Amino acid sequence: MQFQFSRIQSLFLTAAMVMSFSVASVAQNVPEMIRVEGGTFTMGDENELGDSTEKPLHKVTLKTYKIAKTETTVTQWQSFCNATGRLMPDPPLWGWLDNHPIVNVSWDDAVAYCKWLSDSTKKTYRLPTEAEWEYAARGGNSSKGFIYAGGQSMYMIGWFEENANSSTQPVAQKRPNELGLFDMSGNVWEWCQDWYGPYEATDQTNPSGPVNNDNQYFRVLRGGSWNYITEGGRVSNRNYFSPDSHQSDYGFRVVMEVTDENAPAPTGDKKPVEKKEEKAPKKKN
Repeated sequence: MQFQFSRIQSLFLTAAMVMSFSVASVAQNVPEMIRVEGGTFTMGDENELGDSTEKPLHKVTLKTYKIAKTETTVTQWQSFCNATGRLMPDPPLWGWLDNHPIVNVSWDDAVAYCKWLSDSTKKTYRLPTEAEWEYAARGGNSSKGFIYAGGQSMYMIGWFEENANSSTQPVAQKRPNELGLFDMSGNVWEWCQDWYGPYEATDQTNPSGPVNNDNQYFRVLRGGSWNYITEGGRVSNRNYFSPDSHQSDYGFRVVMEVTDENAPAPTGDKKPVEKKEEKAPKKKN
């Protein structure tokens, strides 16, 4: 009887230690978040450098939120895999490097990470809406009107095909933007929460994009990548792909909802998604 009791105590102690280690591991690898004060901005291509997908210009008002200082890293993704028993994606040609952004993850994979992070921390994490992404990339209320996230030249603020040496690079090595966010332009394309669809000219508050009501659908990608020309890094540039797609230059960063704001979570101005064909990569200059 004594032996059985001691064994039960030992099992409980082991379980508690495992749980404590798991919680500590999650806490250690939670993304650092930057607060983005709510405000109103003009969304779209104000500089006449893009195509018709970035028009019409329209006013967007957003509530306050927090967004990750960097793209989700390999180390952060490994914590998710270790905690859930999930397999790592296929490695890119350069292998897994801890402080590089995770790649080869689909939109669906990124959403699963957000759910795990939310469950583990008891906070609400998700992908940014397209409007939240652009507002943060522009520098929020501190925006200086740069073409790229934090500057007028991609060489200073981001990794792209001319300076990335054909691979991702460690996060937070280039100059941050006005909010202290790194790599919003370049390194990897970042998944957004929204379905892809055309803009409307009407003013919007906390938009979350169109509703999908078609078998052909695509999710928004933003920011450009190590494998793309400078154009991809413009703060208004838009891209899209199917949510189950995995590419060596697709990654993401997370948003955390701020609970001290009275405004509701984004519900959006809903409109149907137009049927679209898979987007072919733009030609490089």
